[in-house]
Amino acid sequence: MELDFIKEMFNAIAPRYDFLNRLLSLRQDVYWRRVMISALNLTNQDIILDVACGTGDVMIEIIDRNPNQKQVIGVDFAPEMLKLASNKLTQKNTGRNTHQSIHRNIHKSIQLIAGNGLHLPFSSNTFDAITIAFGIRNIMDRESALTCFFNCLKPGGALAVLELATPKNKFFLSLYLFYFKRILPLIGSFFSKQINAYTYLPESVINFPAADEFAAIMKQAGFTGIKWQSLTMGIATLFIGYKPRKNTLKKT
Repeated sequence: MELDFIKEMFNAIAPRYDFLNRLLSLRQDVYWRRVMISALNLTNQDIILDVACGTGDVMIEIIDRNPNQKQVIGVDFAPEMLKLASNKLTQKNTGRNTHQSIHRNIHKSIQLIAGNGLHLPFSSNTFDAITIAFGIRNIMDRESALTCFFNCLKPGGALAVLELATPKNKFFLSLYLFYFKRILPLIGSFFSKQINAYTYLPESVINFPAADEFAAIMKQAGFTGIKWQSLTMGIATLFIGYKPRKNTLKKT
């Protein structure tokens, strides 16, 4: 039931999704993605999975940084989001925008797949890094999703989770909640005609676990070296965790 509701919601808001993300975050969402990809220290030989890839912004950020990236796979369960991602990536490939650094054979290194974060169609130890931006809060069984990500990572691989959060400063929090609960749904519904989606958004953020609580869920799923970074006065948080490397020491 939860999956169907979320899928229908994102399919409905897909046409205005990018525009509203930029508008409602004052373009901070672009900055947050850049911080996330920078934190991973990727090499061009890394194989990367972006879960809940949406319209492909994280994938584009990765390829913008390294046009010769070995492989980037995006997974999303909303067909309309995947269509938009495909269109944007095709435009990148043909050079019909301002980003001219993209190699013309980029399509060979990128793949879009329909799927969800609880049942990824990949073998264990496949990816060097997994990213998920603004998607984990839409999955109620977060430990199962994180365990799935853990299994798909190679030993030593990294998981980056970027998610919206609520600020800690009480004064800023009161302003933020007023904007989030009163203003944002009005703007979102005006442009997308989907008031339920932009009523759901603040509720899902407010109900998301605190940073230390989510880090504990990551630890329970097997991740180590977990750290998190608060962004833009606490309205977003970046989490990084690692799958432990195999013990190469011989027993005596």
